Amino acid sequence: MPGSRTVLVTGGSAGIGRACVRRFAAGGDRVWFTYRSGRARAESLVAELSASGAQTGAFEFDQGDWDSHRQLLAALPGPVDVLVNNAAVGSKTVEDYVPGPEHERVAAFLRVNSVGPLWLIQRLLPGMLDRGYGKVVNVSSVGGGVSVFPGFHIADGMSKAALAYLTRQLAAELAHRPVEVFAISPGAVETTMLEASTLSGLTAGQRAALEARLPRGRLLQPEEIAEVVWWLTGEHAVPLHGAVIDASMGLGVHPGLLTGLTTGAQPEGVR
Repeated sequence: MPGSRTVLVTGGSAGIGRACVRRFAAGGDRVWFTYRSGRARAESLVAELSASGAQTGAFEFDQGDWDSHRQLLAALPGPVDVLVNNAAVGSKTVEDYVPGPEHERVAAFLRVNSVGPLWLIQRLLPGMLDRGYGKVVNVSSVGGGVSVFPGFHIADGMSKAALAYLTRQLAAELAHRPVEVFAISPGAVETTMLEASTLSGLTAGQRAALEARLPRGRLLQPEEIAEVVWWLTGEHAVPLHGAVIDASMGLGVHPGLLTGLTTGAQPEGVR
Protein backbone atom coordinates (compact mmCIF):
# COMPACT_ATOMS: atom_id res chain seq x y z
CA MET A 1 0.00 0.00 0.00
CA PRO A 2 1.33 3.47 -0.84
CA GLY A 3 2.29 5.67 2.10
CA SER A 4 -0.10 8.36 0.93
CA ARG A 5 -3.06 7.01 -0.96
CA THR A 6 -4.93 8.75 -3.75
CA VAL A 7 -8.66 8.89 -3.06
CA LEU A 8 -11.45 9.81 -5.48
CA VAL A 9 -14.75 10.90 -3.91
CA THR A 10 -17.64 11.54 -6.27
CA GLY A 11 -20.12 14.20 -5.25
CA GLY A 12 -17.60 15.73 -2.89
CA SER A 13 -18.70 19.36 -2.77
CA ALA A 14 -21.53 18.93 -0.25
CA GLY A 15 -23.05 16.66 2.37
CA ILE A 16 -21.56 13.24 3.02
CA GLY A 17 -19.12 13.61 0.12
CA ARG A 18 -17.71 16.87 1.47
CA ALA A 19 -17.28 15.30 4.90
CA CYS A 20 -15.48 12.34 3.28
CA VAL A 21 -13.08 14.63 1.43
CA ARG A 22 -12.21 16.36 4.68
CA ARG A 23 -11.78 13.09 6.58
CA PHE A 24 -9.47 11.48 4.04
CA ALA A 25 -7.43 14.69 3.77
CA ALA A 26 -7.11 14.79 7.57
CA GLY A 27 -5.77 11.24 7.41
CA GLY A 28 -2.97 12.29 5.08
CA ASP A 29 -4.39 11.02 1.80
CA ARG A 30 -4.31 12.89 -1.50
CA VAL A 31 -7.99 13.56 -2.29
CA TRP A 32 -9.62 14.31 -5.60
CA PHE A 33 -13.34 14.87 -5.74
CA THR A 34 -16.05 15.58 -8.25
CA TYR A 35 -18.97 17.96 -8.39
CA ARG A 36 -21.72 18.56 -10.93
CA SER A 37 -23.28 21.93 -10.11
CA GLY A 38 -21.54 23.12 -6.94
CA ARG A 39 -18.49 24.77 -8.48
CA ALA A 40 -18.28 27.52 -5.87
CA ARG A 41 -18.54 25.01 -3.01
CA ALA A 42 -15.90 22.82 -4.66
CA GLU A 43 -13.46 25.69 -5.13
CA SER A 44 -14.00 26.78 -1.54
CA LEU A 45 -13.23 23.28 -0.26
CA VAL A 46 -10.08 23.02 -2.37
CA ALA A 47 -8.89 26.39 -1.05
CA GLU A 48 -9.66 25.39 2.54
CA LEU A 49 -7.80 22.09 2.35
CA SER A 50 -4.88 23.44 0.33
CA ALA A 51 -4.36 26.12 2.97
CA SER A 52 -3.91 23.37 5.53
CA GLY A 53 -1.33 21.60 3.38
CA ALA A 54 -3.58 18.88 1.93
CA GLN A 55 -3.23 17.73 -1.65
CA THR A 56 -6.63 18.00 -3.30
CA GLY A 57 -8.36 18.84 -6.55
CA ALA A 58 -11.91 19.16 -7.86
CA PHE A 59 -13.28 17.96 -11.19
CA GLU A 60 -16.60 18.73 -12.84
CA PHE A 61 -18.42 15.47 -13.50
CA ASP A 62 -21.86 14.23 -14.51
CA GLN A 63 -22.00 10.67 -13.22
CA GLY A 64 -24.89 9.74 -15.52
CA ASP A 65 -23.09 10.75 -18.71
CA TRP A 66 -20.61 8.42 -20.42
CA ASP A 67 -18.69 11.23 -22.12
CA SER A 68 -18.25 12.92 -18.74
CA HIS A 69 -16.73 9.68 -17.42
CA ARG A 70 -14.20 9.66 -20.24
CA GLN A 71 -13.34 13.32 -19.61
CA LEU A 72 -12.88 12.71 -15.89
CA LEU A 73 -10.58 9.74 -16.35
CA ALA A 74 -8.51 11.71 -18.84
CA ALA A 75 -8.27 14.67 -16.44
CA LEU A 76 -7.21 12.78 -13.31
CA PRO A 77 -3.49 13.37 -12.65
CA GLY A 78 -2.76 9.74 -11.81
CA PRO A 79 -4.06 6.37 -10.58
CA VAL A 80 -6.72 6.01 -7.90
CA ASP A 81 -6.20 3.78 -4.85
CA VAL A 82 -9.52 4.38 -3.09
CA LEU A 83 -12.85 5.07 -4.80
CA VAL A 84 -15.81 6.43 -2.85
CA ASN A 85 -18.91 6.26 -5.04
CA ASN A 86 -20.99 8.89 -3.29
CA ALA A 87 -22.60 11.04 -6.01
CA ALA A 88 -26.32 10.47 -6.49
CA VAL A 89 -29.66 12.06 -7.23
CA GLY A 90 -32.53 11.82 -4.74
CA SER A 91 -36.30 11.92 -4.80
CA LYS A 92 -36.32 15.71 -5.22
CA THR A 93 -32.88 16.54 -6.59
CA VAL A 94 -33.63 14.38 -9.64
CA GLU A 95 -36.09 17.10 -10.67
CA ASP A 96 -33.19 19.52 -11.13
CA TYR A 97 -31.10 16.92 -12.91
CA VAL A 98 -33.92 15.99 -15.33
CA PRO A 99 -36.58 18.69 -15.71
CA GLY A 100 -38.37 16.52 -18.27
CA PRO A 101 -41.09 13.88 -17.98
CA GLU A 102 -41.36 11.23 -15.28
CA HIS A 103 -40.04 8.35 -17.38
CA GLU A 104 -36.80 10.28 -17.96
CA ARG A 105 -36.40 10.81 -14.22
CA VAL A 106 -36.85 7.10 -13.58
CA ALA A 107 -34.09 6.35 -16.07
CA ALA A 108 -31.88 9.04 -14.48
CA PHE A 109 -32.09 7.42 -11.05
CA LEU A 110 -30.69 4.18 -12.40
CA ARG A 111 -28.15 5.80 -14.73
CA VAL A 112 -26.71 8.14 -12.07
CA ASN A 113 -27.06 6.07 -8.90
CA SER A 114 -26.34 2.58 -10.26
CA VAL A 115 -24.81 2.53 -13.72
CA GLY A 116 -22.51 5.51 -13.10
CA PRO A 117 -20.75 3.87 -10.14
CA LEU A 118 -20.40 0.67 -12.17
CA TRP A 119 -18.77 2.58 -15.02
CA LEU A 120 -16.25 4.14 -12.64
CA ILE A 121 -15.42 0.81 -11.04
CA GLN A 122 -14.95 -0.81 -14.43
CA ARG A 123 -12.51 1.93 -15.45
CA LEU A 124 -10.52 2.11 -12.19
CA LEU A 125 -10.48 -1.51 -11.02
CA PRO A 126 -7.90 -2.82 -13.55
CA GLY A 127 -5.32 -0.32 -12.28
CA MET A 128 -6.01 -1.26 -8.67
CA LEU A 129 -5.50 -4.93 -9.49
CA ASP A 130 -2.30 -4.21 -11.41
CA ARG A 131 -0.89 -2.28 -8.42
CA GLY A 132 -2.05 -4.91 -5.92
CA TYR A 133 -4.10 -2.51 -3.82
CA GLY A 134 -7.55 -0.95 -3.93
CA LYS A 135 -10.59 -0.01 -1.87
CA VAL A 136 -14.10 0.73 -3.13
CA VAL A 137 -16.85 2.13 -0.92
CA ASN A 138 -20.28 2.51 -2.48
CA VAL A 139 -22.61 4.91 -0.68
CA SER A 140 -26.05 3.35 -0.93
CA SER A 141 -28.99 4.26 1.33
CA VAL A 142 -31.06 2.70 4.07
CA GLY A 143 -33.95 3.11 1.63
CA GLY A 144 -33.32 0.39 -0.96
CA GLY A 145 -29.93 -0.72 0.27
CA VAL A 146 -31.36 -2.12 3.52
CA SER A 147 -35.08 -1.50 3.84
CA VAL A 148 -38.06 0.14 2.12
CA PHE A 149 -39.78 3.47 2.76
CA PRO A 150 -43.14 4.01 1.02
CA GLY A 151 -43.54 7.62 -0.06
CA PHE A 152 -40.08 7.98 -1.52
CA HIS A 153 -39.60 7.51 -5.25
CA ILE A 154 -39.63 3.81 -6.13
CA ALA A 155 -36.82 4.25 -8.70
CA ASP A 156 -34.66 5.89 -6.02
CA GLY A 157 -34.92 2.76 -3.85
CA MET A 158 -34.35 0.51 -6.87
CA SER A 159 -31.14 2.36 -7.72
CA LYS A 160 -29.79 2.04 -4.19
CA ALA A 161 -30.71 -1.66 -4.04
CA ALA A 162 -28.77 -2.12 -7.27
CA LEU A 163 -25.73 -0.47 -5.69
CA ALA A 164 -25.90 -2.91 -2.78
CA TYR A 165 -26.11 -5.80 -5.25
CA LEU A 166 -23.16 -4.41 -7.21
CA THR A 167 -21.13 -4.39 -4.00
CA ARG A 168 -21.86 -8.03 -3.20
CA GLN A 169 -21.36 -9.24 -6.77
CA LEU A 170 -18.06 -7.43 -7.16
CA ALA A 171 -16.87 -8.65 -3.77
CA ALA A 172 -17.59 -12.22 -4.82
CA GLU A 173 -15.64 -11.78 -8.03
CA LEU A 174 -12.72 -10.29 -6.10
CA ALA A 175 -12.65 -12.79 -3.24
CA HIS A 176 -9.08 -13.83 -4.12
CA ARG A 177 -7.86 -10.45 -5.34
CA PRO A 178 -6.23 -7.54 -3.42
CA VAL A 179 -9.18 -5.12 -3.69
CA GLU A 180 -11.86 -4.76 -1.01
CA VAL A 181 -15.39 -3.56 -1.72
CA PHE A 182 -18.00 -2.31 0.73
CA ALA A 183 -21.28 -0.46 0.75
CA ILE A 184 -22.60 1.84 3.42
CA SER A 185 -26.30 2.62 3.72
CA PRO A 186 -26.81 5.86 5.65
CA GLY A 187 -30.09 6.67 7.32
CA ALA A 188 -31.53 10.16 7.81
CA VAL A 189 -28.49 12.42 7.44
CA GLU A 190 -28.69 16.20 7.68
CA THR A 191 -27.75 17.07 4.10
CA THR A 192 -29.06 19.30 1.33
CA MET A 193 -30.52 16.19 -0.31
CA LEU A 194 -32.62 15.32 2.75
CA GLU A 195 -33.55 18.98 3.05
CA ALA A 196 -34.88 18.92 -0.51
CA SER A 197 -36.72 15.60 -0.25
CA THR A 198 -38.17 15.81 3.25
CA LEU A 199 -37.22 18.67 5.55
CA SER A 200 -38.02 21.71 3.43
CA GLY A 201 -41.75 20.96 3.42
CA LEU A 202 -42.03 20.67 7.19
CA THR A 203 -42.92 23.28 9.76
CA ALA A 204 -40.64 23.66 12.76
CA GLY A 205 -43.06 21.55 14.79
CA GLN A 206 -43.22 18.82 12.15
CA ARG A 207 -39.45 18.71 11.90
CA ALA A 208 -39.16 18.39 15.66
CA ALA A 209 -41.66 15.52 15.55
CA LEU A 210 -39.71 13.82 12.78
CA GLU A 211 -36.44 14.05 14.67
CA ALA A 212 -38.10 12.81 17.87
CA ARG A 213 -39.22 9.64 16.06
CA LEU A 214 -35.81 8.92 14.56
CA PRO A 215 -33.34 6.66 16.41
CA ARG A 216 -31.70 8.59 19.27
CA GLY A 217 -34.12 11.43 18.50
CA ARG A 218 -31.87 13.14 15.98
CA LEU A 219 -30.56 13.29 12.45
CA LEU A 220 -27.19 11.78 11.63
CA GLN A 221 -24.41 14.18 10.68
CA PRO A 222 -22.36 13.81 7.47
CA GLU A 223 -19.16 13.58 9.52
CA GLU A 224 -20.44 10.45 11.27
CA ILE A 225 -20.93 8.67 7.96
CA ALA A 226 -17.60 9.92 6.64
CA GLU A 227 -15.83 8.44 9.65
CA VAL A 228 -17.27 5.01 8.86
CA VAL A 229 -16.36 5.35 5.17
CA TRP A 230 -12.78 6.25 6.10
CA TRP A 231 -12.61 3.38 8.59
CA LEU A 232 -13.75 0.89 5.95
CA THR A 233 -10.71 1.71 3.81
CA GLY A 234 -8.27 0.61 6.52
CA GLU A 235 -6.72 -2.85 6.62
CA HIS A 236 -8.65 -3.65 9.80
CA ALA A 237 -11.85 -3.68 7.72
CA VAL A 238 -10.71 -6.43 5.30
CA PRO A 239 -12.86 -9.08 7.07
CA LEU A 240 -15.92 -6.98 6.08
CA HIS A 241 -15.19 -7.34 2.35
CA GLY A 242 -18.56 -7.48 0.58
CA ALA A 243 -20.55 -6.11 3.51
CA VAL A 244 -23.45 -3.71 3.06
CA ILE A 245 -23.30 -1.69 6.28
CA ASP A 246 -26.51 -0.33 7.79
CA ALA A 247 -25.38 3.09 9.06
CA SER A 248 -28.77 4.38 10.18
CA MET A 249 -28.61 4.05 13.99
CA GLY A 250 -31.33 1.40 13.69
CA LEU A 251 -33.72 3.02 11.20
CA GLY A 252 -33.03 0.22 8.74
CA VAL A 253 -34.35 -2.40 11.14
CA HIS A 254 -37.26 -0.22 12.24
CA PRO A 255 -38.40 1.72 9.12
CA GLY A 256 -41.83 2.27 10.67
CA LEU A 257 -40.26 5.11 12.65
CA LEU A 258 -40.27 7.15 9.44
CA THR A 259 -42.87 5.50 7.22
CA GLY A 260 -45.97 7.61 6.87
CA LEU A 261 -44.55 10.45 8.94
CA THR A 262 -45.60 13.25 6.63
CA THR A 263 -49.37 13.59 6.75
CA GLY A 264 -51.06 13.44 3.38
CA ALA A 265 -47.92 12.41 1.48
CA GLN A 266 -48.75 10.69 -1.76
CA PRO A 267 -46.80 7.52 -2.64
CA GLU A 268 -44.55 7.95 -5.65
CA GLY A 269 -44.78 4.38 -6.83
CA VAL A 270 -45.49 3.16 -10.33
CA ARG A 271 -47.06 5.99 -12.31
